[in-house]
Amino acid sequence: MSEIGELLLGIVILLGALISALSAFGLIRLPDVYLRSHAATKSSTLGVLLILSGAFLYFAFYVEHISAKLLLGIIFVFITAPVAGHLNGRAAYRSGVPLWSESTNDDLRPALEKEYKDVQQEKQTERTLHK
Repeated sequence: MSEIGELLLGIVILLGALISALSAFGLIRLPDVYLRSHAATKSSTLGVLLILSGAFLYFAFYVEHISAKLLLGIIFVFITAPVAGHLNGRAAYRSGVPLWSESTNDDLRPALEKEYKDVQQEKQTERTLHK
């Protein structure tokens, strides 16, 4: 029983390492900042979470030690990595970094144009009120 559990945890950790390696490959091969951000956040988050979860379960079941540091690491990565990737993509889009030439949809453009139009109307209203 013990050897089977260790083997399963080893497979979980190895799977996490493979997904993290795939993420690194995606960072090198993907064509634009948005796709690279996707590779950096989605797959690397899953890979790191599998590795940390495997280590946490190993310590919990075989060493009989609940590691608060590993638990905090899991929570921290799960919360911060996707948010950071989203903010990087948003900053790149708002600063004018072009999409990949073969991208088919730009779902954010209409929303930003509406936001820009609303801001311009607010400025115009403020100018007329201050006169």
